[in-house]
Amino acid sequence: MIPVLTHLARLTRVGFVFAREGVLALIDPAPLPWAAKGALRVARLIERPSSKAAEGRLATALTKLGPTYVKLGQFLATRPDVVGIAVSRQLESLQDRMTPFPQAEAEALVASALDKPLKDIFVSFGPAVAAASIAQVHRAEVATPAGRRPLAVKVLRPGIERRFKTDLDAFYFVARNAERVSAEARRLRLAQVVDTLARSVALEMDFRLEAAAISEMAENTRNDPDFRVPHVDWILTTKAVLALEWIDATHLSDRAALVAKGLDLKHLARALMQTFLRHAMRDGFFHADMHPGNLFVDDEGRLIAVDFGIMGRLGPKERRFLAEILYGFISRDYHRTAQVHFEAGYVPPHHSVESFAQAIRAIGEPIHSRTAAEISMAKLLTMLFEVTGLFDMKTRPELLLLQKTMVVVEGVARSFDPDLDMWATAEPVVREWIERNLGPAGRIEDAAEGAMELGRFIGDVPSLLARGTRIADQLDVATRDGLVLAPETVAAIGAAEARRNRWTLIALWVIVALLAWIAISGF
Repeated sequence: MIPVLTHLARLTRVGFVFAREGVLALIDPAPLPWAAKGALRVARLIERPSSKAAEGRLATALTKLGPTYVKLGQFLATRPDVVGIAVSRQLESLQDRMTPFPQAEAEALVASALDKPLKDIFVSFGPAVAAASIAQVHRAEVATPAGRRPLAVKVLRPGIERRFKTDLDAFYFVARNAERVSAEARRLRLAQVVDTLARSVALEMDFRLEAAAISEMAENTRNDPDFRVPHVDWILTTKAVLALEWIDATHLSDRAALVAKGLDLKHLARALMQTFLRHAMRDGFFHADMHPGNLFVDDEGRLIAVDFGIMGRLGPKERRFLAEILYGFISRDYHRTAQVHFEAGYVPPHHSVESFAQAIRAIGEPIHSRTAAEISMAKLLTMLFEVTGLFDMKTRPELLLLQKTMVVVEGVARSFDPDLDMWATAEPVVREWIERNLGPAGRIEDAAEGAMELGRFIGDVPSLLARGTRIADQLDVATRDGLVLAPETVAAIGAAEARRNRWTLIALWVIVALLAWIAISGF
């Protein structure tokens, strides 16, 4: 009872903040029942006068509610299937910027995590240069034989794990009760959405995992000419502290500085788009938060990414799906594009490939009648996911994350080159992947892998047969004298049967009472 009251108190506060910040003004009252319309009018009486556009109110309210709600908003921005496209777009602008916690606390946390006094680790440890919902970053220096080496030290916020657990419990409370009373909530699997958010946040709050993601991407991109990642200092990295190479470069958002350094902005636009596609298709592992604040450009013109808390993964099937979809639109082979959806199992087989190809053609043909500057791959994928909903295509979170990241990457690339031909830029990367993986070399590799799988299966046959024999013997022993239920099971069945009989008896008495009342009334 007490946890329920606690959750209700927290949700009341959320409702108050939403009403105060004008979020309720975004709700269309037309389809609501009269009681809900009245409640909405009353709630809006406490709305704060604001000059902010309606699109910014939701982001403001979530920021006021704290770090968990900021993360929730950022997460839901990648799930238009849950919140709708309009709300998803509003949440894209949500900035994860918080007030730094005190310097003394940060220093104490680092010393505790590294189990050494701060002066024995760093020559200097400066104030926070950036603060977000989960952590903040400090500039520090360590002594080396070659001199002082600057580092970016990321420190976990104190008490943040407990705060997130408390708020996530409230999210689960809402999701489970919504699924209990709403078929739409069950269709959207809201509890599973909260599960995904909880796993994502848990990964973000363990900096060893972020360091591992940086290390993996460094291996994947070591030969890429236009991209690199910071080096990890593993000795100074723990669950609550992440030490990285200090990036002394220009923010991608600082256009004036990029121009002053003589960097080719059109080349940067192409490099950014091709880098993202290369990571997604070649590696199946991509940075899923590539906004300008997380990207730098060094003096050699290479892109450098930071903040690897949110990463996306694509399996071989998803990579093939992405490559063939993009190539199908480039070459206008809509039938092949439709077939890929069916082969990947994304569209149920009871639908017609030809009908699906027709729907895809309705998306693709208008693209080829426009100039390069008017063509948006991100918009195309958005329309594609909308159309696939008509053909019962289930939500694929990894593809939604890919699509949302592509929206951001494409927007940044267009800001540097408004006339960027997205298809001409993507075509070399897509064609290279298709030739490598679906051409003769890829088929030889697939055949070799298939042969290895067959060999492993044949090697496992004796153990599978032995296991089957043991299971058969155990079933024979268990059923020789009939199935025997445990006393606890018998007791549980008896209790359930008693409850059922009790309610049956009550129902019979109610029926008898009604019949008696009807008979008396008839007289």
